[in-house]
Amino acid sequence: MDTELLVPVETQASLKKKTAVSTSWILVNRDGESTVLDVDKYAIMRRVQVHARDFRILDPLLSYPSKILGRERVIVLNLEHVKAIITSEEVFLRDPFDINVIPIVEELQRRLPDNTIGQGRVAEEEEDQAGERQEVDTEFPFEFRALEVALEAVCSFLDGRTRELETDTYPALDELTSKISSRNLDHVRKLKSAMTRLTNRVQKVRDELEQLLDDDDDMADLYLSRKLTGACSPVSGFSAPNWYPISPTVGSKISRTSKGSAVTIREENDVEELEMLLEVTNNLKSYFMQIDSTLNKLTTVAGYIDDTEDYINIQLDNHRNQLIQLELFLSSGTVCLSIYSLVAAIFGMNLPYTWREGHSHVFKWVVIVSGMACASLFMSIVSYARQKGLVGS
Repeated sequence: MDTELLVPVETQASLKKKTAVSTSWILVNRDGESTVLDVDKYAIMRRVQVHARDFRILDPLLSYPSKILGRERVIVLNLEHVKAIITSEEVFLRDPFDINVIPIVEELQRRLPDNTIGQGRVAEEEEDQAGERQEVDTEFPFEFRALEVALEAVCSFLDGRTRELETDTYPALDELTSKISSRNLDHVRKLKSAMTRLTNRVQKVRDELEQLLDDDDDMADLYLSRKLTGACSPVSGFSAPNWYPISPTVGSKISRTSKGSAVTIREENDVEELEMLLEVTNNLKSYFMQIDSTLNKLTTVAGYIDDTEDYINIQLDNHRNQLIQLELFLSSGTVCLSIYSLVAAIFGMNLPYTWREGHSHVFKWVVIVSGMACASLFMSIVSYARQKGLVGS
């Protein structure tokens, strides 16, 4: 271990960043021991031997989608606030002092030391002479336990944000339905924007898990311990062993025996690896179902918002129609009153009339007839509008 890169937790407050590109990481090993690292990205890349193009997805200044990358020696994880590099022995987690990352560090410290998946799994191995069978506890790989903690944290985080959004959204929509106001509309608008952003984040995580489950090769790439075991085992390679005796007769017998043993061990290892990958796949499916359930909750909230918007639009359309009807009535009344005013204006002119003197009753009839004519015109307009369906009956 490169001790010059390690910074004890007790002395982290007294450290100063030496360069502008330095950032904080925390290292958690398989014993649950954590160490804060205050180094730049190049030191991390050299330590875990990861390519720059893979490390780039962990840069918080760059916008990269949710990703789970399985490489030769590491798993690069970029899910929401969890930006981590997982090896077969260690976990490197970015921004360890973030309020959302601290619980993940505590969970890693608690769960990583538990390196067995129970006493129920039994592996049968043949002894050379006795043929005895012994039970061996199979160790659940370190990288899968770390990955499980990260996925659980992300799914729980998104589900918690969804529940908070549900708690705020439903009462706000009910209040908007009962009373349409600018304040309520602005509140619902902000909640809808937050829901859209959260839905996109959940959708990205769900798509990444779905893509990972659909690709068997990607799933196999996450099994880092298998790769290390295969690199160290003399019978795990695909090339023929080069340590057989030179004698053709003895060599052929030993070769056949050794090859048979190698095939047997290889088959047993393959079965164990398939069982392990199957169990990991089932775990990933459970997290996929959890994130899919969260997405369904957000979809339900979105549907409720859309239904409320449709209801509000119907109400607004009804009010708009009522205003149009009122405007029609007022316009019709204005037209009729304008005609009545025109008659009054004509007779109010200072013009000599031969029938003005001695026929004062004519003025009374002009007023009455003009008023009746205007009222009849108004009723005719309203009847026509109702007949054409322009106003309600």
